[in-house]
Amino acid sequence: MEDKVNLTVVGAFVIALTVTLIGLGLYIASGTYQRKVYDAYETYMTESVAGLNVNAAVRYRGVDVGRVRRIMLAPGNVEQVRVSLDIERGTPVKTDTLATLQTQGLTGIAYVELKGGRKESPALQAAPGQDLPVIASDASLIERLETAAPVLMANLARAVDNLNAVLDENNRRALSRTLVDLAALSHTLAGRTSAIDATLAHSARTAEQLARLGAQLPQMVQRYERTADALERMATDVSAASADTRRTLADAGAGFEAARRAIGEARAEVVPSAGSTLAETRELIGELRELTGNVRRMADELERNPALLLQGRRTARRGPGE
Repeated sequence: MEDKVNLTVVGAFVIALTVTLIGLGLYIASGTYQRKVYDAYETYMTESVAGLNVNAAVRYRGVDVGRVRRIMLAPGNVEQVRVSLDIERGTPVKTDTLATLQTQGLTGIAYVELKGGRKESPALQAAPGQDLPVIASDASLIERLETAAPVLMANLARAVDNLNAVLDENNRRALSRTLVDLAALSHTLAGRTSAIDATLAHSARTAEQLARLGAQLPQMVQRYERTADALERMATDVSAASADTRRTLADAGAGFEAARRAIGEARAEVVPSAGSTLAETRELIGELRELTGNVRRMADELERNPALLLQGRRTARRGPGE
């Protein structure tokens, strides 16, 4: 005997099971089972939010911290888009935190990235007249590129125009002649490589010699200073010796004059008949005169050349045949 199956009960059971599984999936997807608590925030963007969908991820420095709850045009300002965010409680949203629109890889899936925020900055709170705290927004990379692209293209066009103006027919011919001259110069230098190498080697040796001379220069300066000091002392000694000689000659001259006067007086007193004494006296007077002349000549030579006291009289060179 076959059992009769109630299809209505089976259908109701299948429907109930399906609804239960769908509810369980939604419950798990919502994160309620993890008992996470979210805080509501808002941000206003002035660029296109194409690719950003509801439930898109909200990331803080690359870490998932929430989702996009709602996207709509800002009331009273069609140039802005209001994006409502649910962010996990405890996320450090500061007054200087910025919200930017980012795209993930090459898929084009957009998400909201939170960046910035110093540790010492205060937490973001709702301002007076605002229902929710508003996170300041910043332009995305795509927006900055789109803004800079026209300026870049305009600058590039001007650069190309300037380049075309510079490279006219005359300038191109001049550039061609310059290239030919450079080629000739390169060929000439290549043919004189050995001479250039020799010149460089000579320059290197000269530099080494100059370096050695520079190392010896302080010693040479010291030697020159010692030589100058010695010459100065020698000049001082010569001056002192010359002064002493002059004083000696003056004293000798005075003595000779006194002797002459004494001889004159003795001559006046000598008896005319003393012929031998008179002859001797005359001979003595002649010798004294000769001695006086020699002393005067020596004094004159010393005045003209004081170095005779140190070097002595040089022997005259003999002439041919002497």
